[in-house]
Amino acid sequence: MPVGDLVFSSKTKTVAELQDAALFKVRPLFATLPGVSAPPPFGASQRTILVRLDPGKLRSYNMSPDEVVRALAAGNTVSPSGNIRIGDLWPTVPVNSVVGDIKGLDNIPVRSQGTQTIFIRDVGSVEDGADIQTGYALVDGRRTVYIPVTKRADASTLAVVKAVKANLPHFQSVLPDDIKVSYEFDQSPYVTGAIRGLFFEGALGVLLTGLMVLLFLRDWRSSLVVVLNIPLAILASVTALWVSGQTINIMTLGGLALAVGILVDEATVTIENIHTRLADRRSLARAASEATAETTLPRFVAMLCILAVFIPAFFMTGAAHNLFVPLALAVGFSMVGSYLLSSTFVPVLAVWMLRGTGTHEKPEETFFDRLRATYDRFARALMRRRRIVVLSYLVISGAIIVLVGGSLGTEIFPIVDTGQFQLNLRAPAATDIDRTEQIALQTLDAIKREAGPENVEISLGFVGTQPPNIPSTLSTSGVPVPRTRCCKCNSSGARGSASRICRSG
Repeated sequence: MPVGDLVFSSKTKTVAELQDAALFKVRPLFATLPGVSAPPPFGASQRTILVRLDPGKLRSYNMSPDEVVRALAAGNTVSPSGNIRIGDLWPTVPVNSVVGDIKGLDNIPVRSQGTQTIFIRDVGSVEDGADIQTGYALVDGRRTVYIPVTKRADASTLAVVKAVKANLPHFQSVLPDDIKVSYEFDQSPYVTGAIRGLFFEGALGVLLTGLMVLLFLRDWRSSLVVVLNIPLAILASVTALWVSGQTINIMTLGGLALAVGILVDEATVTIENIHTRLADRRSLARAASEATAETTLPRFVAMLCILAVFIPAFFMTGAAHNLFVPLALAVGFSMVGSYLLSSTFVPVLAVWMLRGTGTHEKPEETFFDRLRATYDRFARALMRRRRIVVLSYLVISGAIIVLVGGSLGTEIFPIVDTGQFQLNLRAPAATDIDRTEQIALQTLDAIKREAGPENVEISLGFVGTQPPNIPSTLSTSGVPVPRTRCCKCNSSGARGSASRICRSG
């Protein structure tokens, strides 16, 4: 998928001239950027020198088009030249077998008839044109040319986008003054948004976890021990991802954000059990040792239960495997790191930070103590009726799966309001490309009417098909409409209908 588009625009140049500038001036510079691939420009056909023959003049000279083709090939030939020694110099000797100007093709002789020589200009004309048009690129409804900015598989989206933006002045410097190049449809905000989301989730997890531990244990030092476990576990996961050859991307960031909510469980269980041992008049060191040993196996089983959910990702194939394995690794590494830290770092830090508290006197019964006692009696009652509980759980779970499961989405990525959407149009088979362009323009007008012109930042579409590399394979038949990246909307100020359009795509 492109991470953006280099869009070329001009009020004076033709689309063919924009294509020529993009292909031969900007694309060579574009290909030198690290991690960037350089696809050909979209929106125009290749620049082509056309020889248009007049059938009437050919008949008057009793001449066939093939004869003109042979004369053209013989009169414009790339021929190797030699060198000549002139004193201390060894210059290349040029050969005038290639015309220096396209108008020189007019002067290539085709045939001699007595004293008369028939040239190409006598039977036709030469023009600087383009191949048969099979597709149009539309930016805000105007024909133009753009180059998709695609990155290599091992490249960073942020690094690629940064390099392209930094080189925009360089690209502009090789273009005429009346051609402007801009970078549109930047996809890097999705990655930066994921990074911000990770920090937000981490900060939220730290805050809520610290408050809950402080609320129940009434000890700020215990809250600090649990809180410190979160960034260290994430750091351990990032290090393990680096060692395993993974990168920071949408999926690994999503895995880390997903793991933040469950990272605190291991440390919370350990620190709570330490306080329970202290309440039984154990020394601090002994309480930490016994509490950690007592919870080692339960915490390990809980970690395995969570990791088991992500094991199927490793048995996927194709694109799903490439997408979800990094997410599974991010969650797995963070959980393993949290388990190891809660078994080593948490008890050691607890002994160091809680030092001086000695053994705990049995505190006065509080609301939370009464609540825990009530829950204990409730759990014991459930255990006596465990068969009924298990059967009820299976029935209720099955009913939820049947009633709710069918309405859940099945797409890989959920539909979100990103401010951009794609619209695919397909005209009937054999529709003329100009008619297809009219349909695309009418669609853009309808979107602007619904959303309001002020809420459509930019629209970019491609109508038709990209011209093939071999001109002889071109066809003038009707061309279907491929996928079109249509609009980038600012839906904050749009009417209700406009918001629905931007979200639904």
